[in-house]
Amino acid sequence: MKRFVPFISKAPVVSVIRLSGVIVASARGGGLSDQALAPAIERAFAKGKPAAVALVLNSPGGSPAQSSLIAARIRRLADEKGIPIHAFVEDVAASGGYWLACAADDIWVDESSILGSIGVISAGFGFSDAIARIGVERRLHTAGRDKSLLDPFKPENPEDVVRLRAIQDQIHASFIAHVTARRGDRLNAAEELFTGRFWAGARAVELGLADGVAHMMPKLTALYGDKVRLRHYGPKRGLFQRFGASLGAEVLAGVEDRSHWARFGLT
Repeated sequence: MKRFVPFISKAPVVSVIRLSGVIVASARGGGLSDQALAPAIERAFAKGKPAAVALVLNSPGGSPAQSSLIAARIRRLADEKGIPIHAFVEDVAASGGYWLACAADDIWVDESSILGSIGVISAGFGFSDAIARIGVERRLHTAGRDKSLLDPFKPENPEDVVRLRAIQDQIHASFIAHVTARRGDRLNAAEELFTGRFWAGARAVELGLADGVAHMMPKLTALYGDKVRLRHYGPKRGLFQRFGASLGAEVLAGVEDRSHWARFGLT
């Protein structure tokens, strides 16, 4: 029978949640979404009374709604349990990826990490001239005047662009409010931080978007001692990801994902 020794304290445990990939709610099961991450996030805060939670971030962004949902879940649990959150950025935490980073109490980067891109983007193509050249007749029937908003097979309508911009401005305002609330006085008020620009790690620290240049293990050791132990959590891979339901879908998804990374010089 083990004897209880009150003078020996357990080594502190830090839960590590890896948030890597494009932020998207996908039927394929890939990417980062609140539904996919929820079980891992809940376990990370509940198991073993962690001294802290570390977020390992490598994301070029994606869905604003999913970014908000994931960050809100992390903050809710952190506040309920009084657990500090530390974010460690690898290659990139941009756009929605930076939204997630701001869920942490402090953000640590590599000198070559990419941070920022606090903005909203919508991209597409227009095919109206192409289908006219090849003799394709577009047949579209809607109930609701604006149901075909931004249809790529119709000439761009300036009124549609105005409506889209209004939606983008609303999402952008929410993004700015989140960053401002989380980073507060640490932000460099003299710089334009919310134009969609992004910066390398060391410059991001100067601008207040991050708190310093540091890697996870040395930083956690400095904060919690040499005996700190890490417990890693992440989303479970679904059947699609493990066995592959469709090679064509996988290839298409890969192309889409690479387009997000390519904006920051990463493929």
